[in-house]
Amino acid sequence: LRDAERLARLCGDVVEALGLKVAASPQWHRFPAPGGITGLILLAESHLACHTFPETGWASFNLYCCREVADWPWKTALVRELGATSVRIRKVARGPGASKPQSGRAR
Repeated sequence: LRDAERLARLCGDVVEALGLKVAASPQWHRFPAPGGITGLILLAESHLACHTFPETGWASFNLYCCREVADWPWKTALVRELGATSVRIRKVARGPGASKPQSGRAR
């Protein structure tokens, strides 16, 4: 969770496999030990963010797209590339095709 090159490759694999378009140079920041890494790839479709916390053995990946994309094998990739022992995936529909909010949301 402190290997920026490995994380950059993993995120690059996501972008390439889903046919996303990188809009600017990816940004990676390594925090002092025992901290992890934060990465951001600005996409024409929105962004892919990565945050790692090696001190707690935790990582978060957030892919936000303004268009539908195919599912990507997050669990398989995170187990293989990062040695993850537990992976939780949450998919949230956003944008024009998403269901309308229940109540209390300003537009």
